[in-house]
Amino acid sequence: MSDPIHVSSVRELSRNIGNQVILSGWLDNKRSSGKIAFLQVRCGGGTVQAVAGRKDVSDEAWADIEKVTQESTIRLTGTVKEEKRSPSGVEIQLAGFEILHLTQDFPITPKEHGTAFLMEHRHLWLRSSRQRSALRVRSEVEQAIRDFFYERDFTLIDSPILTPAACEGTSNLFETDYFGDKAYLSQSGQLYLEPAAAALGKVYCFGPTFRAEKSKTRRHLMEFWMVEPEIPFLEFDGLCDLTEEFVAYLVRRVLERCQPELKVLERDQSKLEAIVPPFPRITYTEAVERLNKAGNPIVWGDDFGGDEETILASQFDRPVLVSRFPAAFKAFYMQPAPEDDRVVLGVDLLAPEGYGEIIGGSQRIHDHDLLLQRIRQHDLPLEAFQWYLDVRKYGAYPHSGFGMGIERFVAWMCGLSHLRETIPYPRMLYKIYP
Repeated sequence: MSDPIHVSSVRELSRNIGNQVILSGWLDNKRSSGKIAFLQVRCGGGTVQAVAGRKDVSDEAWADIEKVTQESTIRLTGTVKEEKRSPSGVEIQLAGFEILHLTQDFPITPKEHGTAFLMEHRHLWLRSSRQRSALRVRSEVEQAIRDFFYERDFTLIDSPILTPAACEGTSNLFETDYFGDKAYLSQSGQLYLEPAAAALGKVYCFGPTFRAEKSKTRRHLMEFWMVEPEIPFLEFDGLCDLTEEFVAYLVRRVLERCQPELKVLERDQSKLEAIVPPFPRITYTEAVERLNKAGNPIVWGDDFGGDEETILASQFDRPVLVSRFPAAFKAFYMQPAPEDDRVVLGVDLLAPEGYGEIIGGSQRIHDHDLLLQRIRQHDLPLEAFQWYLDVRKYGAYPHSGFGMGIERFVAWMCGLSHLRETIPYPRMLYKIYP
């Protein structure tokens, strides 16, 4: 008989039906009747059931099976069998079992634990089935983002994390010393993408961003990941089309490739299946009218908060694009609308089910003098933005882009109520451990 095949993931098992394999991992759970034991074993991004008959293994191996505890590290030897009732499609009939490390008193048990306790043990909470599923959905979303832009000939640009200037003011930035000068952790890679677009055409960046907002809401983190495309010669209507196409693509990928994870998360998939173009599009002014009719007292000129976003999104069965916001509360770089310079060519995509703003974007000002005027109106340091003005001085061109926070999108896909479960180690207000 040939030697057992070493495998490192559950996916490999389906290619080895009928073969004897060696697999190392961690014990999720077990149950035993004294004559037969069923072990749920986690390895290589998935979980597989291993079945051990008392007569099929040595006395030493059975003794180890009897004493092994949750989250112990183990090594299995056995034959891969097809099992259609299993999520992985296979199970392992054990011939050998070894404990590599016996875990004692694992703190997270099947009983209920409070959120504060779980967050203190986030490094261990990650091992639970719901947390694993959410992070696999996140991984698929991130891969789908890269595929979307790669398939459309975008170039990835790695924008800096340390910056000398703010994208939208310095009130919510983390400041640090840079050899005697002030520097800030990046809010956005957008400003650096705009000159790159003149060099490389369609570009995007994808990385961590930071907001020092003293907020404890379920929709905010201090550190989150954002994807931002920037497209030369794309004007506002084209930006709205791209936003719609992008979101529909990502939702479709999650539905196609994350079925096991969505089932563990008990996600109502019918709500995601409804996310198909075209998405409804309304202006800010129309949105205010809708809110007033719904009993919300907002007046024209006020920014939306979570309540307003939820009311608006609840009126549609798919995301809604809201555009043409008052310039007074939007970023300095947004292009004024040609029909009314009180509003800008900005767009927010609001997700249904109370998940709020998922994407924010705009056509950018490409006129040098107008941008200079806006920088002064916002009381921003001119010297910090001279390089940004240069883009308008040397080959100005119309361009547009948007930003999407990954965590909000993943929370929506997974049906999670708080962003803390969408990132491995969430950074929240006054919370930086572990």
